[in-house]
Amino acid sequence: MIPDHIKEFCKQQGYGEILSAHPVSGGCINKGAIINTASGKSFFLKTNPNTPLDMFAREAEGLETLSVDGGPRVPNVILYGEDFLLLEDLAPVGRKKDYWETFGSQLATLHNDVNDNFGFFHDNYIGSTPQPNSWMSDGYLFFMEKRLKFQAQLSSERGLLRRDEVSKVEKLGRRLPDLIPQQPASLIHGDLWSGNAITDSNGMPAIIDPAAHYGWAEAELAMTTLFISFPESFFRSYQEVRLIEVGYRERFPIYNLYHLLNHLNLFGSGYHGQVLNILNRYV
Repeated sequence: MIPDHIKEFCKQQGYGEILSAHPVSGGCINKGAIINTASGKSFFLKTNPNTPLDMFAREAEGLETLSVDGGPRVPNVILYGEDFLLLEDLAPVGRKKDYWETFGSQLATLHNDVNDNFGFFHDNYIGSTPQPNSWMSDGYLFFMEKRLKFQAQLSSERGLLRRDEVSKVEKLGRRLPDLIPQQPASLIHGDLWSGNAITDSNGMPAIIDPAAHYGWAEAELAMTTLFISFPESFFRSYQEVRLIEVGYRERFPIYNLYHLLNHLNLFGSGYHGQVLNILNRYV
């Protein structure tokens, strides 16, 4: 179903009537479709009648903030409301030969956009899970309180983590200064797994579905290895623009604990074992 205000918007902007809408697979929370208008212009439409009222507004804010000179391409925001987000159709095609090298340098450029504080302009969402982003000057405290502890408490409330397991998360949080090097607050996508790294119509890098905020750049890199890892050429190209502290791969599980806790909350107990493996390794 195409919301009536999108139909009216297309007519008012001179695109004419919407002639067709083709579902796009890949999302596990929202429905996606390519809509085609009488003018020949196409758009990407996300809809969900059951989202929090500000969810698409926060996604739009994230996309607009991530659009930095020299960074990965993001789709332009066209229109949004409480139950929809209308975006530029990137018309993805196959990856060009130098896709990963370009992506590495572009992401490093994005991460070079730094802030004095960790957080973001508003709280937003990672998947459909709330992501608190109130500004904090201490990156260790931010990652502990706003990332690990927040997710662990949600898991406890839902019966997915025991009290002693939540205590392990808190103990790990207290150890962060011993395990993680000092890093500035970098502008990061926040949910950069392989499914959110796509192409544009030229086969070059583009990123979608952000959980944008100013956080640790290493945490972003960690997630690129969580499911289907980005290739070594990506990391080599990244380091030509922005150095990474030695031993960064050894720290990846700590950062990825946040995402595994989120998956535990979103999809259930299948992720419990991976969470415990990380906690037992570092606590």
